[in-house]
Amino acid sequence: MSVHPAVHGFADATDVYDRIRPDYPSEAVDWLIDALGLDAESSVLDLAAGTGKLTGALARTRARVIAVDPVAPMLDRLRARLPEVLALEGTAEALPLADASVDAVTVAQAFHWFDPELAFAEAHRVLRPGGRLALVWNRRELAAPAHALLDEILTRHKGDTPRHREYAWRPVVARGDRFAQVAALELPFEQRLGGGGLVDRAASTSFVAALPEDERAAALAEVERLERRLGEPFVLPHVTEAFVFERR
Repeated sequence: MSVHPAVHGFADATDVYDRIRPDYPSEAVDWLIDALGLDAESSVLDLAAGTGKLTGALARTRARVIAVDPVAPMLDRLRARLPEVLALEGTAEALPLADASVDAVTVAQAFHWFDPELAFAEAHRVLRPGGRLALVWNRRELAAPAHALLDEILTRHKGDTPRHREYAWRPVVARGDRFAQVAALELPFEQRLGGGGLVDRAASTSFVAALPEDERAAALAEVERLERRLGEPFVLPHVTEAFVFERR
């Protein structure tokens, strides 16, 4: 399975990612479940499910949930947490599912890693007619000083790693005839972190985790100095943004 090299950093960052990345606000999850029409009779694919931050909420609907991710340690964490979920290794560009086999597909915090042409085609293939696709992100609000200063450090190490705010997926879906957008959401929320929180947030970033050990240590030491300068606690504003599309 072909993925960007930085994706493999998540294998080493599984623990800190699971601990430090924010969950999705309950109001946003409720909205998403309603927009997708999920219930106990539904089947849903959570694509690039990671450690299961959204998967668990989907499973609470009692729908049949399938999780797909290319990072084995993240899937192992998900399996331990959610044994009722079928967890499969795979990528968005080559889904290990049959045609027209699910009612919904969700992608949380991950679509910017995909080849959009292939990913939209595969989502269309596995969805039943009238099924729905949701793209979800917790977007960092970079106007906040802690976010902005942390991002300055991270950007120096990202190389060609894809990032959400730089990713142009909208033109691909707009010019296609596979999906029609039916709903969208923007919901602000705050994450509060204590000492070590900014260092952990940096360590949870794929391209930081994938750095050679000396470079990674230097990057995290710089974030630690930033923490001391800012003081704590750190209030990190985010916006949950979600886009829901219906399969034509």
